[in-house]
Amino acid sequence: MWLLVIPHRHKQTCLRPLGCDRTVKADPCNAVGPPPSRQEKGEGGWMGSELQKEEEEEEQQHHHGNRPDRPPAPHRVTFSQDTGHPYYDVARHGILQVTGDDNYGRKLVIFSSCQMPPSHQLDHHRLLEYLKYTLDQYVESDYTLVYFHHGLRSSNKPSLRWLRDAYREFDRKYKKNLKALYVVHPTNFIRILWNIFKPLISHKFGKKVTYVNYLVELRDHLNFDQLIIPPDVLRHDERLQAAQKGGPPPPAKTPPPRPPLPTQQFGVSLQYIREKNTGLMIPPVMSQTVSYLKNKGLQTEGIFRRSARVQLIKDIQKLYNQGKPVVFEQFGDVHVPAVILKTFLRELPEPLLTFSLYDHILDLVRVESSLRVSMCKHIVERLPEPNYIVLKYLLCFLHMVSQQSLINKMSPSNLGCVFGVNLAWPRQGSVSLTALPSLNIFTEILIEHYHAVFSSRCPSAQVLP
Repeated sequence: MWLLVIPHRHKQTCLRPLGCDRTVKADPCNAVGPPPSRQEKGEGGWMGSELQKEEEEEEQQHHHGNRPDRPPAPHRVTFSQDTGHPYYDVARHGILQVTGDDNYGRKLVIFSSCQMPPSHQLDHHRLLEYLKYTLDQYVESDYTLVYFHHGLRSSNKPSLRWLRDAYREFDRKYKKNLKALYVVHPTNFIRILWNIFKPLISHKFGKKVTYVNYLVELRDHLNFDQLIIPPDVLRHDERLQAAQKGGPPPPAKTPPPRPPLPTQQFGVSLQYIREKNTGLMIPPVMSQTVSYLKNKGLQTEGIFRRSARVQLIKDIQKLYNQGKPVVFEQFGDVHVPAVILKTFLRELPEPLLTFSLYDHILDLVRVESSLRVSMCKHIVERLPEPNYIVLKYLLCFLHMVSQQSLINKMSPSNLGCVFGVNLAWPRQGSVSLTALPSLNIFTEILIEHYHAVFSSRCPSAQVLP
């Protein structure tokens, strides 16, 4: 994460090359391999002094009373409690989180520097392996990375040698499908790293980086409420805003929500859509996207793993919400209806699998493998009939997709990773990294064992693709 960013100071709002001719040096701490060179020792002193300077400035902010009295927003940070996790020694710190999808159907990965313990308490080689282990589950699909820089200190920073090794380890497959990297609260340390790694970072990759000086700016790009933000980062952001010249900016005025249109499809309940469409059991946006994908997309490699142009997706959502026709043929991209389908599911006020079943789904991993299909069937049959009918329709289609997996590479497991977070999420907070295996396995079973799970309940109003 530290390798892939460009320098930026808190009050800058544009990217520009740095004319810094100061020699940038590195740190031998925690290095693996031969002893550091004299040059590397010098680099460590420079990087360490920059981090120490930032720590001193932060301490001054504390003493000058810039810390707001009101408590931060209740963002919950969850840690891995699974002692059987192959990287439990690293995962337990909560450094890395995967919190579902962003607004455009891309997996959202969060790295929090403040969760890193002192270097003597963390095996950085294991950290690198853990990062790769986690990202390997998602890098075949488009994904977004949010890097919270606050909290990286002289006591917990990795060595420059480690960063160089990590850069070599994170090859093209990790960078190709990374569509956006948000660097939150960047500082001088980022500038130093940029000067070190500038010859290695491509211009194309640099265009994916967005600098975020204040958390509120993330609302322009992500579902802010979905983020898992450490309390330390929230407090730091409040101090930065309070330290602004003239005091913190006034809170943005949020206009009162408008009542949904009669033709609204996105962001409204299944019941609302059904009532406004004369009892239609399958929402039009779902039936139209599934119908198109069934005819045109079953043999498309990586279907549901790719994103589409952000503005195009917004324009199509607007057409649906206004009750205007959408002709997917005119876009010439089968991934567009795939993203629209995922977006529809993700924007339901209550997930298709309902809030009440969320904890039951998470219990799946505690059950023996031989009993999981029957448990999934039992959970699904507890759904209200309208939800059951829509879920059965969707899973019937995803089962068709999985039957073409030799061509489209979308096995039940891969589809489970894509759709799990779009079918279930908690009432409060967002899906944590520790919850993902249960959601993915549950969805995988529904797809692979579709007939066993859904055959015994056949509502009279059911519709199949």
